[in-house]
Amino acid sequence: MSETRTVVLRATDVGVTFPGAKGPVEAIRKVDFELYEGETLAIVGPSGCGKSTLFNAISGLLKPTRGHIEVDGVTVEDATGHVGYMLQKDLLLPWRTVMENVVLGLEVRGVATARAEAIAQELITAYGLAGFEHAKPATLSGGMRQRVAIMRTLAFDPKVILLDEPFSALDFQTRLLLQADVARIIAERGKSAILVTHDIGEAIAMADRVLVLSLRPSVVRAVHEIALPKTERDPVALRAHPEFNALFSRIWADLEIPKAA
Repeated sequence: MSETRTVVLRATDVGVTFPGAKGPVEAIRKVDFELYEGETLAIVGPSGCGKSTLFNAISGLLKPTRGHIEVDGVTVEDATGHVGYMLQKDLLLPWRTVMENVVLGLEVRGVATARAEAIAQELITAYGLAGFEHAKPATLSGGMRQRVAIMRTLAFDPKVILLDEPFSALDFQTRLLLQADVARIIAERGKSAILVTHDIGEAIAMADRVLVLSLRPSVVRAVHEIALPKTERDPVALRAHPEFNALFSRIWADLEIPKAA
């Protein structure tokens, strides 16, 4: 990455240790990385390597034992709404309509109702759910629900979006469609994003760089640049791209997956 690019998030010497019944448990040993303006950074690693712990530290839900995280040059001390968080489960409130779910974060921040609904309507119209404003979540498909979740995240205009395995609960076909959708939405809105995923193909399709974490206690094993043009990132067509298999193999080799006994 060019040194002239604007850094929107920086993790410096981050380590996390939890108390345990038999003594301290080190989850993260040393993690350093930067997220640039307009970039999507994917984080992959073996199960239990501390990806979710790292996300909790970035969002301010967990204070690192060592090191610090900055967003826009300000050290993260608490969960202050400095990032948007899109989870594996959409967590839509079932008694609220699509419109009411999208404006939820704006309501919490005290935005006037008319302004909040105007922001939500623009997002709903732009991203294919016009006509569903008054629908309840139970009447929507899994893909539509996740689209509502990303709209709710975008509504309060966060600088950084955290995507925590956002498609893993969906069927394969819907997952591929949403990978393309969400990547396009993030790019159109000019957002910076960090994606945690177990799916290497998803990381290659959506990210500008892929950061590989080691087994716990985690350190950064490698960072892979994804040089494929965004125009060639269609999640289906991508699998036939001559560079895809080579990238996949290099990232897989760095994952350090333990062999089954």
